[in-house]
Amino acid sequence: MTKIEWVRNSDGTKGKTWNPVTGCTKISADCAHCYAERMARRLAGRYGYPAAPNHFDVTLRPDRLGQPLKWRKPKMVFVVSMGDLFHEDVPSSYITHVFEVMEKARTHTFQVLTKRPERMQRYIKRNWDKMDQYLTNVWLGVTAENQEQADKRIPILLETPAAVRFVSVEPMLEPVNLRGISDSDYCIDALTGDVAWMESRDIGSELMGEPGPSLDWVICGPETGPGARGIQEFEPRARGLRNQCVEAGVPFFLKKNTNGTRQIDGREWNEMPGGYK
Repeated sequence: MTKIEWVRNSDGTKGKTWNPVTGCTKISADCAHCYAERMARRLAGRYGYPAAPNHFDVTLRPDRLGQPLKWRKPKMVFVVSMGDLFHEDVPSSYITHVFEVMEKARTHTFQVLTKRPERMQRYIKRNWDKMDQYLTNVWLGVTAENQEQADKRIPILLETPAAVRFVSVEPMLEPVNLRGISDSDYCIDALTGDVAWMESRDIGSELMGEPGPSLDWVICGPETGPGARGIQEFEPRARGLRNQCVEAGVPFFLKKNTNGTRQIDGREWNEMPGGYK
């Protein structure tokens, strides 16, 4: 079982993490205080992690590939919680092995979260003919800790085929407007799929045709651990993101507030995509 709050089974019990890959390299602002790197440092030289100082090197774990096939009851499974499946050092052939396991383990639901949506999109589209029948149990998501990364990563995610598309605004380092994602000359409401001409992120301007794909789920949480950033500003930022989701009817999940609870305005926010509690 995992302690990650948003990895939960359909009956509300704790789900699983599955790490056929571990290790990563820093790519954006949220990586500065990476929890996975801290954990890998504690485990250096043990449980298959390389010895320091190489404890967080990208490492393939083929011995773990078959783990989900041994779990009898349906599980929510977070894939590669200790790295990034779409890291450039993970061979495409190995990613295929991971997806083949997810195809075979159709009773489980798999959450894949990346900071490298470009490679994810290329891989999914290149292999779509082989996987369109089993991606129904695979959720794809991106991390967006600030507006810059939301603008960069979310449009790519929205153009990637997936049963469920989600964003993790964790750690939330600044306010994020999901209803005004900037994509070149256009403004995208990532929560409804509406697209408008770019006018200071005003999605209320003239819309361009029918809505496109949109996000199905939003996760939010503060930075934790030593040197955590933005603690004092987190709650009002999270409230603003919560309000966006409520207005658009998109499930919102608060991983943790800075007061130790998972509440905003006296309510715990546990919302997940349909079928999950």
